[in-house]
Amino acid sequence: MVRSRTDRRGPPRGEQRREALLVALDDLLRDNGGRLEAVDIAEISRRAGLTRSAFYFYFENKAAAVGAALEDIYQEVFAVNDILVGPGDPAARIERTIRGLVDFWDRHRHLYRAVLDARSASAAVREIWESERQDFIPSIAAMIEHERRAGRAPAGGDAATLADVLLLLNERLLERLTLGVELDRERYIESVVTVWLRSIYGHACAEPNHREDPS
Repeated sequence: MVRSRTDRRGPPRGEQRREALLVALDDLLRDNGGRLEAVDIAEISRRAGLTRSAFYFYFENKAAAVGAALEDIYQEVFAVNDILVGPGDPAARIERTIRGLVDFWDRHRHLYRAVLDARSASAAVREIWESERQDFIPSIAAMIEHERRAGRAPAGGDAATLADVLLLLNERLLERLTLGVELDRERYIESVVTVWLRSIYGHACAEPNHREDPS
């Protein structure tokens, strides 16, 4: 397991104790809809079968623990990104990627809500958030540049900057879903896919698949 930047330990030890704390945190966030302010460190520790001092051995505060939990599941997002930068029809790849991202959010919406709270309270979590987003930019930028060289996408501005802006669009969609804004999710997914297609290819390539009864 990769060490978290929010982990306060010296030499690696006690991974089972750390994992128990993160599982307890995840369970409590599921119970209260991801409201970080409703989670108590004493309750996290008790549910994990540990003491408060054990919690502070691993994490500076609740926000740091949430950041560590986010890091531990981010490989799922990298798997979704592999679809985007892989072969195949652009419209299909981009739509599968956006839907995969929303599916990820569905599985972890409680944690995503807590991360939004933690990000405003913790510089360490903000650093994790930005670092993880930056990790996606090179592969997306490389895909855009490849499509331009192949003649499938028109020449345009800096590919890395475009990739960054498109990732910000994805973040905004998930944030609005998380904060309980009443959205027609299907139409928003289709619109985000269209923005990606038009931004990279200059046209929609093909209309995203519309589903009257989205699951």
